[in-house]
Amino acid sequence: MLRFELLGSSGGDARGPRRGRLTLDHGTVETPAFMPVGTAGTVKAARWSDVEAAGAEIVLANTYHLMLRPGGDVIRRLGGLHRFLGWDRPILTDSGGYQVMSLAGSRTLSEEGVLFRSHVDGSAHALSPERAVDLQLGDFGVDVAMVLDECTPYPAAEGAARVSMELTHRWARRAVERRAVLGGRGGALFGIVQGGMFPELRTESAAAVASLPFDGIACGGLSVGEPKDEMRAMVAHTGPLLPCHKPRYLMGVGRPDDLLHAVAQGFDLFDCVLPTRAARHGLLYTSRGTLAIKHARYREDEAPPDPFCGCPTCRRHSRAYLRHLFVAGEPTAASLLTVHNLTAILDLMRGIREALDAKRYASWAAETLPSWSRPVGKDSP
Repeated sequence: MLRFELLGSSGGDARGPRRGRLTLDHGTVETPAFMPVGTAGTVKAARWSDVEAAGAEIVLANTYHLMLRPGGDVIRRLGGLHRFLGWDRPILTDSGGYQVMSLAGSRTLSEEGVLFRSHVDGSAHALSPERAVDLQLGDFGVDVAMVLDECTPYPAAEGAARVSMELTHRWARRAVERRAVLGGRGGALFGIVQGGMFPELRTESAAAVASLPFDGIACGGLSVGEPKDEMRAMVAHTGPLLPCHKPRYLMGVGRPDDLLHAVAQGFDLFDCVLPTRAARHGLLYTSRGTLAIKHARYREDEAPPDPFCGCPTCRRHSRAYLRHLFVAGEPTAASLLTVHNLTAILDLMRGIREALDAKRYASWAAETLPSWSRPVGKDSP
């Protein structure tokens, strides 16, 4: 089940930032929303109670990784992904298209789907559009499933991007047909717009995917190595092309400044590994900029990472202590920094929603962006 309510828009139904509410089988998601990434069934270095306390209403897991370990059949026998993880709020699963792209050296791509070798043990596996639907809506029982797509790599010539895009469209039609065979069992199904860095292809892809009976539509194939200005140009071009009455999902984008930009283009859902990955590298997102905790200047700094943050890490620990843990290689450092970064990004999304409710997003974003974009001292993101 999926129900999307558009509660308000700053630029009409098609353009501009949108405030919405997404109702799914396992709960309600206030949008715009960020989904912490639990690729293999866990948000790295965090407990599910930490993710809940940070304010996450929906999380993302990955079909590719879960089909390899522990396997779709195991998850099905154990009662589905929610029960397996111990997470009772909504879950969206990526179909694995991005991971398949990254396996270019050990995969065979065909009209039927993808044959690939596991990065775990080298065993052979097949993933088709139909199998991706069966895994997500059948074995996993998630709230939102993504179609299998070919994530166009960067750089790609226009001809290659078109071939990739058209294959994604054909796979999308097969995914819709497979969902119909399941007879309405399971959650929602989202299509994915591709087209590389070519506006004309993005326009064509948006129209093709919107013509199919998907519950929502995602913009994929970005944040795959392209310069930021190209990524933002495609985000700005694609957002207004997507149906206004369905949720719009921008895949793989999670820097604070990029989130503010994408919200302005009308996107509702986001995911990215960056907040948790940055934490494991000692980088903290704060309301005053990005802070690199390893720097010697924090050796005796008694201040919290962010004096305006109410997360458990900031309430209890100093920069000096966190630096000590990180430099000493203590695993606790990754946990404490991850809790902060998740809270910081989810608090940013809460601020976005409050600004939209107050109908002052543009002025709020202009005030907020500088503080989230700059490094603290000489730190860099």
